[in-house]
Amino acid sequence: MPFHPEIASRLPLLDGIPSIREALEDPELLARLQAFDAYPDATRPPQVATDEVSIPGPHGPVPVRIYWPDDEPSARRTGFVWVHGGAFKFGDLDMNEADWTARELAARAGAVVVSVDYRLAVDGITYPIPLDDVVAAVHWVRNNLEYLGIRSVSLGGASAGGHLAASAALRLRDEDDWLPEHLILVYPNVHFDLPAPSKSLQAARAELPPCLKIPPEFHRSTRENYLGETRPQDSPYAMPGGADLTGLGPTLVLNAEYDDLRASGEAFSASLAAAGVDTEQVMVQGVLHGFLNLSKDFEPVDEALALMARRLRSENGC
Repeated sequence: MPFHPEIASRLPLLDGIPSIREALEDPELLARLQAFDAYPDATRPPQVATDEVSIPGPHGPVPVRIYWPDDEPSARRTGFVWVHGGAFKFGDLDMNEADWTARELAARAGAVVVSVDYRLAVDGITYPIPLDDVVAAVHWVRNNLEYLGIRSVSLGGASAGGHLAASAALRLRDEDDWLPEHLILVYPNVHFDLPAPSKSLQAARAELPPCLKIPPEFHRSTRENYLGETRPQDSPYAMPGGADLTGLGPTLVLNAEYDDLRASGEAFSASLAAAGVDTEQVMVQGVLHGFLNLSKDFEPVDEALALMARRLRSENGC
């Protein structure tokens, strides 16, 4: 499928930009890249009630934001722990991928969404600290079912957040004998080295402007920065793409069509299925990596949010 028309109409803005790295160092190129990503007229997400909470973690307090659905307080809904992306080095609770996604799922699925502001891999912070924060958030949600008004807990994340969500599910399986009701991974990046791309991904990649491609060296550098002194083989939770996936619960994987990292999501989906995990893999067509930072005005984004909400609604008997 070709690029979504709105994305295709903006591609000329990227002409002559050799890479994201060079764009970040050149004000003129950076302005064009920012214009490509800017959608000031996008429809805003639903307005739902939120609370800022600081929960205990092994490395100090972990900020989370709770999104409450507009239901009766006594209604028992599912909980959903959500983890944003950003190459382990960027992102926060206010980015669209975190805030807009949480608002949409609270409204669409009637879910209590807990978005995690885990410590980023900067200033000497490395694995397992970000993962510890995510695991601590899941523990807190599980220990506060009555306060949150929920009866089950699902877990999910996007990009690097998908990596952390998958790692957390594996750790909780092994350490607590517990599994999330559903695991939802959106354009996840779970391998140290990207697997070989499928033929369809090779064709899609050929259409990408140079600055939208993710070179292998950039991918590896983000992994090395996150891992620090840890090697992938040192821990089964450091790189979930190489872990034993046996026994994980139902998993939904959403990949972006025009995304180098789709190779990781596709390979992980295949590994999940081979391990006997109930796995649904969906390729969201016409969009790039990070599409949850766009609004529901984009039909593929709206459809992806609907798929995620349908998974969560299934826990509510709806």
